[in-house]
Amino acid sequence: MSVKEDLKRKVIEALRNVYDPEIPINVWDLGLIYDLKINDNNVVHIKMTLTAPGCPVANMIVYQVMESVRNVEGVNDVDIDLVFDPPWDPTKMTKEGREKFKEIYGYDIVEEYLRQKSLSDT
Repeated sequence: MSVKEDLKRKVIEALRNVYDPEIPINVWDLGLIYDLKINDNNVVHIKMTLTAPGCPVANMIVYQVMESVRNVEGVNDVDIDLVFDPPWDPTKMTKEGREKFKEIYGYDIVEEYLRQKSLSDT
C-alpha cells in the first residue's frame, strides 16, 4: 500500500467517526462523501453533501468532518466543497451503511426508496 493510499484509508477511518445527528450512521457509510482526493502536499479535498439542503446542523457536520480529517496524522490541510447536486439519496449509502440502517429501523432503505421511486414514475 502506498503512503497516499494509507493516508486515504486513515482519512476514511476518521470520517467513519463523524455521524449525522438525525441518522445514527457515519457520514462515509451514509454516502455523504461524494469525492475524496489527496494532493501531493497532503491536502485533503472532500466533496460532500447532506441528506437535505435545509439541514439545520449543516455547519456542525461540515465542521466535524473538517476537524476529524485535520486531526489525521499526515494531513496538512482540508478543503471541503459542500454540494447539493446531485442530491443525496439512499442509493449512495455503502453496504455497511445500508445494513446498519436496516438493523436500526427494520427495513432496507434502498429497496424502499427504489420501490417508492418506481411507483412515482408510473
